[in-house]
Amino acid sequence: MAALVIYKGKPALAEEKGDRLELTLATGERLRVRPKDVLLLHPGPAGLALEVPPGEEEAAWELLQGEVVGLKELAELVYGAYTPETALGAYLLAQKGGRFVLEGERVRARTAEELAAWLRAQREREARERAFQEGIARLKAGSPAPEDRPLLAEVEALAWGERKESPVLKALGLPETPEAAHALLLRLGLWRRENPHPRRLGLPLEAPRLPLPPLPEEGREDLTHFSAFAIDDEGSQDPDDALYAERVEGGFRLLVHVADVAALVAPGSPLDREALRRGANLYLPEGTVPMLPPEATALLGLGLKPLSPALTFELWVSEEGELLEERIFPSWVRVERLTYAEAVGRPELAPLREMAEAFRRRRLAQGALEISLPEVKVRVEGERVRITPLLPHESRIWVREAMLLAGYAAAHLAFREGLPFPYATQEAPSRRVEGEGLAAMWEQRKTLKRAQLKATPAPHKGLGLPLYAQVTSPLRRYLDLVAHQQLRAWLKGEKPLSQGELLERVGAAEAVADAVREAERKSKLHWTLIHLQEEGYEGVGVLVERRGGQGVFLLPELGLAAQVALSKPFPLNAEARLRFLEADLAGLEARFALV
Repeated sequence: MAALVIYKGKPALAEEKGDRLELTLATGERLRVRPKDVLLLHPGPAGLALEVPPGEEEAAWELLQGEVVGLKELAELVYGAYTPETALGAYLLAQKGGRFVLEGERVRARTAEELAAWLRAQREREARERAFQEGIARLKAGSPAPEDRPLLAEVEALAWGERKESPVLKALGLPETPEAAHALLLRLGLWRRENPHPRRLGLPLEAPRLPLPPLPEEGREDLTHFSAFAIDDEGSQDPDDALYAERVEGGFRLLVHVADVAALVAPGSPLDREALRRGANLYLPEGTVPMLPPEATALLGLGLKPLSPALTFELWVSEEGELLEERIFPSWVRVERLTYAEAVGRPELAPLREMAEAFRRRRLAQGALEISLPEVKVRVEGERVRITPLLPHESRIWVREAMLLAGYAAAHLAFREGLPFPYATQEAPSRRVEGEGLAAMWEQRKTLKRAQLKATPAPHKGLGLPLYAQVTSPLRRYLDLVAHQQLRAWLKGEKPLSQGELLERVGAAEAVADAVREAERKSKLHWTLIHLQEEGYEGVGVLVERRGGQGVFLLPELGLAAQVALSKPFPLNAEARLRFLEADLAGLEARFALV
């Protein structure tokens, strides 16, 4: 004889089979369960073709207010009999949760006060659901009303990356993703130029507000009688390195002065912990978010005051570009700031040019790769987005080679002295690309292995150096600052960070730096697309890759790569005129066509 039970909220028939029950579900499926897994409604005999008869729910509730009864008693009071049909009806009444509430295997009748409160809540829920559905209808029609602000706030929170799901997008039949939320806000005209990417990645968007300690009183060599030049792009606000080179017997003497940030930022200090949390300066087209308080740049930036404190790397380099000797020490320097264009015309920089060329030749002979693809600077200036190509001034090479020499010298010293250090390493590319022009460089870039920061030395094959560390941007990059902290501890005979402490910092800083780089890349592309939408574009592209009937073109004036349908065969490195068609701002994509 089959009894009527509830299994996982649905009626089923149950028969005893030893210490188990054999269930027959409404679907015809059979399975065995423990007795405690079901709720007994009626001992049977029963079937599953059940029709609940009409009953007197309200009359039964008036009799039972506040009391607790069994399902059998409730069935008899509501329907006048206890049958499989009325037992199911009693269960459904209690499960509905109106006048009666199911509590385990028993049923409690609400009091009058509880029922009134439940009815009010039910009406409020129904009103909210009606308002929600009306709001969804208005959003589908593209005409949100002021009362839809809470719905839109939910969509914005998803677009900013501050929540993971959205009932609004789900109700609209859209993916619950930040990109879909962004696209909806654009379609509704509620967003126009908003850049969600740094916030979506969880990066701080305000400068840190922490006090700076005073510059310690310590011995510094006075180098103010030497020239020193901080060479950077026009508009640079955080000069943290300066250069001077002269010819000496057998080669060159190079002075690389670097902002002495570690003099103020000790390991484990609040400033150090905040810099680690940020990883690096965040360079956005709309402005820079520094990893250190702005006052640090004002105090330590080279050339921002008549005298600047620096950590100087004094390097002796042979005529062939070989590093012969290095010395590192704190100094005072007097710095003149130049743009790359201004530096080209300064005759006193001739020794720097000669030394840079010698070191560059040496690196290339040791397997270094040189990949020079078009770059641009994207800046938001008021309501206008300005895109400025970075011109390939020869002075960029001078500065780059001097910075690489300083990094090589620092890594060499750290290795020789057994000083734990954040080494920058890179494996050899998967292959060497033969060919010329932008197409060869584009293809070669795809073969590069990702550069890694490690606490153990290894070659940097991309730079053609046996050892290397980044040490020339401690105002901008946290691990450059860590390198300076290690060098300062070594210079003063103090205990440096251990290998384990260094590894922790490398791992944490690299994780944040990845997010910083992603935010910078996406933000730059975001504002480039805004520029294209607002001003349009038609210009020259260079074909760097063919993919079936599609071609990838580099647009030097935009620093952008675009995939375009090819109407005829083009050789690699061929130039063609392209016209901007449309942009998908939320998806960070642009469409171009051949003119």
